[in-house]
Amino acid sequence: MPIELDVSSDAATGARAGGPVRAGARLTLGERAPGVRERMLFTERLALLLDTGVPLHTGLQSLLEQMKPNEQPRLRAMIAAMADDILAGERFSHALGRHPLFPPTYVNLVAAGEAGGFLPDVLTQLVDMDEKEDRLRRTVVSALSYPLFLLAFSVIVVLFILIWVFPKFAVMFEQIRDQLPITTRILLSISTSLTQHGTLVGAGAAALVVLGWVLARRPDVRAALDRATLRVPVLRDIFAQIYLTRLLRVMGMSLERGVTILATLEACRGIVRNADVQRFILELETDVTEGKGIAAGFQKSPFVPPSVRQMVATGEATGTLGRVMGRVADSFDRDLTKKLNQLSKLAEPVMLMVMGAMVGTLVSSLILPIFKLSRAVH
Repeated sequence: MPIELDVSSDAATGARAGGPVRAGARLTLGERAPGVRERMLFTERLALLLDTGVPLHTGLQSLLEQMKPNEQPRLRAMIAAMADDILAGERFSHALGRHPLFPPTYVNLVAAGEAGGFLPDVLTQLVDMDEKEDRLRRTVVSALSYPLFLLAFSVIVVLFILIWVFPKFAVMFEQIRDQLPITTRILLSISTSLTQHGTLVGAGAAALVVLGWVLARRPDVRAALDRATLRVPVLRDIFAQIYLTRLLRVMGMSLERGVTILATLEACRGIVRNADVQRFILELETDVTEGKGIAAGFQKSPFVPPSVRQMVATGEATGTLGRVMGRVADSFDRDLTKKLNQLSKLAEPVMLMVMGAMVGTLVSSLILPIFKLSRAVH
């Protein structure tokens, strides 16, 4: 029987959940706000304490005692505030909902654990879910880091040659300017612009970066970029799999723990920022509200693979939707890791070839005119 939750959106966001904001919870200058790693550590330690039979309030107090006096002042303030709320008779989920560190999905699952009497199990699964999300995030960063490093290194090498090397040969090349290869003349012009108008070029580049940042924040531009990630052939497969992995993992865990479908979908709205995916979640909510079921929305979505549509329909028909979604998410996670590693290995030689072509063009643009000069002298 699904557990009906009374965790409101106000409690989930903490903006209007009631109660004053503690002064100790403010972020001071130079202090890093608690993130996913801190949330995982807090959840894991609290789950261990609760699993040994320690009461919730005592467990929170124990966590405070385990922390050093100067360790994560804001996290200490959050734990102290939650302990005060529990002592005042509030539910743990409501106390969590006051702090942005704990997203609506986390709060809803804790509320389900409280209502069903399996809070330690839920906390353990939340740690597992955060670990999988963190592993997926690190896989994506790792796959992109080396190609981006090669690209940045190539740009630095090109700028060094254009700004410091080419100007030393500019006077020498003036004698045979009409006989210079087209690449040399183009690069000489770029080098002259960079050396004589470097400030203007730098200001123009900075202006382009700022303009791109401003445009990227516009709703219409963001929507266009979101559509591109799910329509461009190579990007579509990668991003669709990333989005579906995150959604299915959260939905599967929530449904298995008795959270209602509508509460699960509402909590999933902020998991993925892509506008198309958020529209997909809203359509799922509409279908569920109208009694069509969640599988109907998956059938209509263009970025959901046919295999996932079939498995979701089967899971809904057999009453094992949560378990099916969790298994699909795990399968997608493993497949995505392999795919990203393969793309990273493929991108490395491609970037090396591009880098070699750029440097080769620059060097040949210097060496060929020097040969012409030496022949003219002899």
